Amino acid sequence: MSSTRTLVLAGITATVSTAALTLSAQAATPPSYKPVAAQCTYPSEVLDLTNWKLTLPTGEDEDPTEITQPELATFSAAPWFRVDDTCDGVLFRAAVNGVTTGGSSYPRSELREMTAGGEDEAEWSTTEGKHTLVVTEAFMARPKEKPQVVGAQVHGGDDDVTVFRLDGKKLYITDGDDSRHHLVTDDYELGTEFEAKFVAQDGEIDVYYNGELETTIEHDGDTNYFKAGAYTQANCDNSDPCAKGNYGEVRISAIEVTHS
Repeated sequence: MSSTRTLVLAGITATVSTAALTLSAQAATPPSYKPVAAQCTYPSEVLDLTNWKLTLPTGEDEDPTEITQPELATFSAAPWFRVDDTCDGVLFRAAVNGVTTGGSSYPRSELREMTAGGEDEAEWSTTEGKHTLVVTEAFMARPKEKPQVVGAQVHGGDDDVTVFRLDGKKLYITDGDDSRHHLVTDDYELGTEFEAKFVAQDGEIDVYYNGELETTIEHDGDTNYFKAGAYTQANCDNSDPCAKGNYGEVRISAIEVTHS
């Protein structure tokens, strides 16, 4: 049972319930809220990976792990392929001591374009139709001694055609074996997000950086496909330490492919 108290307020005597005073005090205290942390488990919850497969820097020598659909839809492998803390991007990491494919001496955590819901490998011609890749990404880490990482590329047959390649603080667009074909910026800061875009048609590939045309690559080929992720351009022969803590890493927050 609540008690009563007699108060004098500005010369006026009033009798009030202590229960009422308690309720008023409680009502005057604002409630506290804790923000709900973003929660997601798989990279496919951030990026549409329907028409992609993944190559990881793990597995057997010259036989790296590959993840295809439908397994890719519910796959994550920290630290090589995982969502970031905010569920706004996917982190791709390849250490210098990682497993490589038979055709390369460098490790990768990278998506490869597919078709038919991920069942078949994509293969298109630069002289037929229009083929576009748009990737919103950021380089997050470079390997030591040889600080080079590829973040997105057009690949043709047995070799890359043109890529976005970070070399120290310099960001280049390549043309075949010319790794320094076009300098985009000489002062790239790790973590800086940008939009990389390739448009292939009429025997040419237009390459854009943040919506601006940077260069045009002449290329006539019919075995092309897109790739995106972290393709670290260093290994244990040219980068020390030879350890999983020495790596290249790329964050991708959006990726889209269109063919017409």
